[in-house]
Amino acid sequence: MTISRKLLTALTVPLLALTVSCGGSSSEPTESTDALAGSDQQSLDQYTTEDTTPIDEIDTSGLDLITDGTLRVGTLSDAPPNIFLEDGVFTGYDNELLRAIGEKLDLEVEFASTDFSALLAQVQNKQFDVGSSSISTTAARRENVGFTNGYDFGYMAVVTKDGSSVTGFDSLSESTRIGVVQGTVQDDYVSNTLGLEPVRFPDYNTVYANVKNGQVDAWVAPSQQATGQVKEGDGTTIAETIINTENFTAYAVNSDNQALIDALNAGLDAVIADGTWTELTQEWYPDRELPSDWKPGSKAAVVK
Repeated sequence: MTISRKLLTALTVPLLALTVSCGGSSSEPTESTDALAGSDQQSLDQYTTEDTTPIDEIDTSGLDLITDGTLRVGTLSDAPPNIFLEDGVFTGYDNELLRAIGEKLDLEVEFASTDFSALLAQVQNKQFDVGSSSISTTAARRENVGFTNGYDFGYMAVVTKDGSSVTGFDSLSESTRIGVVQGTVQDDYVSNTLGLEPVRFPDYNTVYANVKNGQVDAWVAPSQQATGQVKEGDGTTIAETIINTENFTAYAVNSDNQALIDALNAGLDAVIADGTWTELTQEWYPDRELPSDWKPGSKAAVVK
């Protein structure tokens, strides 16, 4: 059963201890892309499959899963509305969509929490079958892990305290203490595109806590997580939001497990065809806009 986005209004996320991972981190980002530069349709489509195997022809016994009949999924616990815990249950847009895909494949879906900075390596090392975390499918990441077809696009935002002199991306500078979650596209954007040294944090709760207490001036965030964190009365604001049109988001899979990638792609097309993708997107993002020249799933998928 899908857990409604309305539950977000009652979500209370405990703030973790304020720990900072600064520039000397052993997990420096290796990508070098401009996440806000935009992209033409050819590059958006280059990894999208022409079609998928019909769902009733998928043999789930040959998917090389950690546990037969179960998708073991690495996700996050603190990034609403995409991926988070509610009353001990993993939910959010990305996870509810993956549950629906699992139902199409007659597979149980079992979630476990991890840090984003470790997630892709854990998928490639087969600690998880799938990574679910609104993952932007950059070319650099594709060198290390496999991905399904896309199901969403990401947006990036700048979060500041009320009244801050930081008003958006253009006002970020060397004098701005910029918080990011380590290993994310936002980390790469600040480090490699802007050429600035961010303050790196292990998770979304911690970086947001440091915006609230003034330890950092701004958080460059996935806008979905910014929306999930910023609450009335927090003394914070989302200063600017821009769509990341360079890469769609997808589920991460071990790059050698093409059978599982194909199965998930088939399941994704199936939930697009029966209207589940549209229903979940409207439920979790009622005001969401996607690029006009892009659609989820394979090129043959028909959005209902």
